[in-house]
Amino acid sequence: MIHCGDPSFGGAMYHCPHCAEWKFVPFRCHSRFCPTCGNMYSIHRTTSMSFKLLVCTHRHCVFTIPEQLRPFFLHNRSLLNCLFSAVQSVIFRLFSKVNTSKNFTPGFICVLHTFGRDLKWNPHIHCLVTQGGLSHDNFWRKLSHFNFSFLRSAFCTALLNSLHQQLGPSFKKMKAFCYQHCRNGFYVYAKPNLCNPYAVSKYIGRYLGRPPIATSRIDAYNGDSVTFHYNRHEDEKLVVETLPALDFISRLIQHIPEKHFKMIRYYGLYARHRESDKLLFRAISQKARPFLLSFNKWRCSIIASFGYDPLKCPKCGKTMLLLEIYYNHHPVSLQELYEKAMRKYLPRSPAKSKFLLSPFHS
Repeated sequence: MIHCGDPSFGGAMYHCPHCAEWKFVPFRCHSRFCPTCGNMYSIHRTTSMSFKLLVCTHRHCVFTIPEQLRPFFLHNRSLLNCLFSAVQSVIFRLFSKVNTSKNFTPGFICVLHTFGRDLKWNPHIHCLVTQGGLSHDNFWRKLSHFNFSFLRSAFCTALLNSLHQQLGPSFKKMKAFCYQHCRNGFYVYAKPNLCNPYAVSKYIGRYLGRPPIATSRIDAYNGDSVTFHYNRHEDEKLVVETLPALDFISRLIQHIPEKHFKMIRYYGLYARHRESDKLLFRAISQKARPFLLSFNKWRCSIIASFGYDPLKCPKCGKTMLLLEIYYNHHPVSLQELYEKAMRKYLPRSPAKSKFLLSPFHS
């Protein structure tokens, strides 16, 4: 991630066939933790999540935990799964209270954020919930009222019980402390900031797939310290903070998830694949998806974000063509890259191997 965009680590050489102009585009790190590449990752995640959304109103909920519980999740990252399971049980119980015989199933997407605005360790769950559910006989029931008292108390009970089960008797004292000081349960934000099908993708991009800090929030770096700003959550007051570079890095790297850990999880209607669910109307039609995916490609995303074409020749204005790919200051054969990419498909379907001919040879 430190060498993201460093030309010495390779890149692609483009050439204009009309005026012989050259352009070298360095490789990126493709890390979702990188402020630059992480933004591209969030765009891809936002697009894929948008394809799942139903044409209905959604509600954005945030499930938080008290400060005293946060160190448990920092020292044992596997406990973060308890946050997901607690939110899952609370949402399903909320909808089951509507009508137990019909068994209404909502659709909701949960995203784990481990960072606050000040980059300190603050695990919480952002949840996008459909304001309605589908019964077992394909009847849609709208749910416009979310019981805040139930959400807070049920989430508190479900999470503490799950942690007690994982940690054993050593957690009893902390469990009693939480019940004593959080008599109304843990804070859950679920105000009716309704998201219609057209605005819901903006909510996804803003809350459900962003890196810990945007580059626009980093104000200065002098080689020894980093200055960044944020709006304090309590009163939206602007706070400017300067940290030594190593302290800033330590704040950031604590939010790197464990390998293969799923930060985004789907539940209910957004997780299952039944034939009856195909009758539900999606916010984005099947025909429109290839068009929207085209904007996520490197060239189109640069044009949309910065207003210029990266492959447009600066001299003649024609489109430049890919000439070679370099890695560690040495050219890499496109034929070798093609064979390496195709090699993994050959063992799966040997009968089709005769069709995997090189595009560079007739």
